[in-house]
Amino acid sequence: MSVSIGPLSLSIGHLLLVIAFGLALLVGGLLGRKYRVPVAGSVADIFVVAMLSARIGFVISYFEHYRNDLPGIIDIRDGGFDVLWGVIGAILFTGFLMWRRKAQRKPLATAALTGALFWAGTAGSIALIEQQARGMPDVALRSLNGEAVSMEQLAPGKPMVVNLWATWCPPCIREMPVLEEAQQLYQDVTFVFANQREQPETIRSFLEENRLNLNNLYQDDKAQLARAVGSNGLPTTLFYNAQGQLIDSHMGELSRATLARGLEKIRTSEE
Repeated sequence: MSVSIGPLSLSIGHLLLVIAFGLALLVGGLLGRKYRVPVAGSVADIFVVAMLSARIGFVISYFEHYRNDLPGIIDIRDGGFDVLWGVIGAILFTGFLMWRRKAQRKPLATAALTGALFWAGTAGSIALIEQQARGMPDVALRSLNGEAVSMEQLAPGKPMVVNLWATWCPPCIREMPVLEEAQQLYQDVTFVFANQREQPETIRSFLEENRLNLNNLYQDDKAQLARAVGSNGLPTTLFYNAQGQLIDSHMGELSRATLARGLEKIRTSEE
């Protein structure tokens, strides 16, 4: 689900995107030397256009959740990107560059295709692997009173959103009001808060200080759940459908829009 590189944690999806971009830059640089035309700048431009297109597409799709928070449109920390819009933007802009810059056509097409094939191939393979391991992990969480509860007992027969968090994690703190509000808005979904490796006194003090009222608050005191799902960074949010299958995951801060996307995927899986 995610990897740690020193102090930095990246989701697998973001890491693959960075590697694909780097690979395209490398191929573009090598072919640019061979054909004596600059290509790296055009590859970077395609990447930027793809990211902008993906963000614009996501905002349009979930604009109702940004209506009262217009600055949130440019806050990409929520990870709100639409892959289809990004791909379409990249294809159209690549075609435009190849039409305008004839000397770059062959090296640019090769570089862009290399990056795209790497990203599509690896992301597709990982998606297939994940489909085989979507069951709920066989781990137990503890209530703040010390009672052990298995994951399967938390919300039998109901969709569930599980948030892995800690009191020292700034993005966890920023997303808490969104999740607290969601408990009331989406009462057909069970929201579970799995604190990572902290003591009950620390958790209670944090809730009181920030005036938060969270239901289904548990401790993952040995980070067993985090290890089981492959999470190496916080916050991480898991979306399970009513059959206990992991439908989506999100590493990083949630906004109302990215939360709505995860819940939409749950509903789609149950149709």
